Amino acid sequence: MKKYPFLSLKQLNEPYEQEIKRVLAEVVESGWYLHGKYTELLEDKLRQLCSVPYAVACSNGLDALRLILRAYIENGDMAEGDEVIVPANTYVASVLAITDNRLKPVFVEPHLQTMNLDINQIEMHITPRTRAVMVVHLYGSPCWSEQLKAITRKYNLKIVEDNAQAIGAQADTGGLHSENRVTGGLGDAAAFSFYPTKNIGALGDAGAVTTFDERLASTVRALANYGAPRRYHNVFKGYNCRMDELQAAVLCVKLNHLATITEKRRANAATYERCIVNPYVTKPRIYPEQVQVWHQYEVRLPAAMRNEFRSFLEQHGVGTDIHYETPPHRQPCYAEYAGQPLLATDRMSSELVSLPISEALTVNDIKEISEIVNLFSL
Repeated sequence: MKKYPFLSLKQLNEPYEQEIKRVLAEVVESGWYLHGKYTELLEDKLRQLCSVPYAVACSNGLDALRLILRAYIENGDMAEGDEVIVPANTYVASVLAITDNRLKPVFVEPHLQTMNLDINQIEMHITPRTRAVMVVHLYGSPCWSEQLKAITRKYNLKIVEDNAQAIGAQADTGGLHSENRVTGGLGDAAAFSFYPTKNIGALGDAGAVTTFDERLASTVRALANYGAPRRYHNVFKGYNCRMDELQAAVLCVKLNHLATITEKRRANAATYERCIVNPYVTKPRIYPEQVQVWHQYEVRLPAAMRNEFRSFLEQHGVGTDIHYETPPHRQPCYAEYAGQPLLATDRMSSELVSLPISEALTVNDIKEISEIVNLFSL
């Protein structure tokens, strides 16, 4: 067993184990397993966190994105064949949500420093069919700027946030509809994932949508419930994308500890920044004007060194991962996009290595991992 596994879900949940068991027992004993008080409480907590008027709990992060785009189509804001700009280096779920709705993904390269969507490249990809920009706050760093807001206003585009990795993060400027700076309340609508590995993770799949748009929220809620805004009244050809009370109860417990979780991850990232001095390793940039929540800590090495680096750390008891080794345009299901010259995306996918960063690790643990990283050479 590794001394420093990449991620231990058991360790993540141990501090809240008694609280979680108590609320799970309460739900089981209540006999009320869907659309109950914990789902309502979770939605209220998300509204407060993101300073938005509407939140809808749902089944997972992919469904949250799918529901947002489907709701825009049902409400007449988009139509099949319209285009959605999306970062080329995102996880495939961002793109699946677009193509599942028969919309067209338009891949835009990341900035090599931020690893987020290169906002300077957006405007050159806008066409008369462009309807939205999907920003992904990748690895827990906000993808946001005044320039982005200006572009979307100029072309009357929606901003959909894929906030699966950045709950509680804060940008350095206000949102599209308010001065709020918390991700999930920056654009027109946002999708959350509470997959167990996330900073706030359920004990299974779970997700949510937040928005300023009352009509969008109503349509999302109906679509997630078989297309029915009320029982046996199916306005849309909807889905079954509901969150159960057990997951909502777990998330309510863990959301109470979000500030502590974020603080520990930020301390771990700051320790890596201070302690890693290996000349082969490029560290991610820390932006002091933002609140980065460090869902992942991504370092880059020359592609030829990556396998040796990971093997070296493995031999010394440190687990690593790659997020993401194969970008969406290289996946077999998106073969039609494989020929696009996405050089920055391909480069990042060949160079990135994820180091352990979770709040279960102490600053001393991170120092020891950094010492091992510093020993690596060819």
